[in-house]
Amino acid sequence: MNDATIASAKTIAIACNPLAGDGRAVSLTGQIADELVKRDIAHSVFKDNWPENFNGFTDVWIVGGDGTLNYFINNYPEIRLPLSVFKGGSGNDSHWLLYGNKNFTEQLEFVLSARAKAIDAGRCNDKFFINGAGIGFEGVVSESVGGKKKSAGKISYLLAILKKILFYHSKSYTICSEEYNEQKKFLMISVCNGRRAGGGFYVAPEAQADDGLLDVSLIRAIPPFLRLRCLPAIEKGTHLLLPFVSHFKTRKIIIESDQMIQAHLDGEIFNNKKLEFEILPGKFHFLY
Repeated sequence: MNDATIASAKTIAIACNPLAGDGRAVSLTGQIADELVKRDIAHSVFKDNWPENFNGFTDVWIVGGDGTLNYFINNYPEIRLPLSVFKGGSGNDSHWLLYGNKNFTEQLEFVLSARAKAIDAGRCNDKFFINGAGIGFEGVVSESVGGKKKSAGKISYLLAILKKILFYHSKSYTICSEEYNEQKKFLMISVCNGRRAGGGFYVAPEAQADDGLLDVSLIRAIPPFLRLRCLPAIEKGTHLLLPFVSHFKTRKIIIESDQMIQAHLDGEIFNNKKLEFEILPGKFHFLY
């Protein structure tokens, strides 16, 4: 079948988060629907109430940010339909993981003809994530950003970092995996499937979302002046070369603390005293 035939055979469910991106997701959903009408492609839009399942559809297009996609995969964990996510949120690192710098038109044309490919997912305790988890300082920053009116990209994230970076107290964690075992104070722990977080910080520059492995980076407790020097390196993804940073790949890792661990999964706050991570190879299928 040619591309036009593939597109015309689709029946697309558009799952929009009306709260995402301060209205951007709703506007973008309208654009998508208009384009599908022009192409005579069958579709249904779901905003306030998403269905129990997506039986009868060939694809599900999710409109929102990282939090919307995280909500979707945790509410439809067994879905096998081809998925796509359109950039309609404040944080869109999962979109970048899949589509890089494609604009709306480029992505639309691409996903109408693309074949679905398997992508790994992470699981932390009983929660799934696509892009990554941040623990310690990264979790505190995400918590301070969450629930507030946010600007798109990394502006709000960067402002939160600058407010907290000098006064955050590193906590002690016990880390256990086949590759690494240690109890120590860490500033920040990243457990990633994707390379980027916070709207443009390359926290896991060597991660691949289809290699069946989690990328773990550990930044040990360092004084405030070193944190400020470290920040540009994280932004560029060159921090793995720093002497106070450790990095490894793993299938499973357990992180524990005698205090509540402040963490996020794809930007969504998740706190516990014990975090058990594992990679789930090929868990979801995306048009990317």
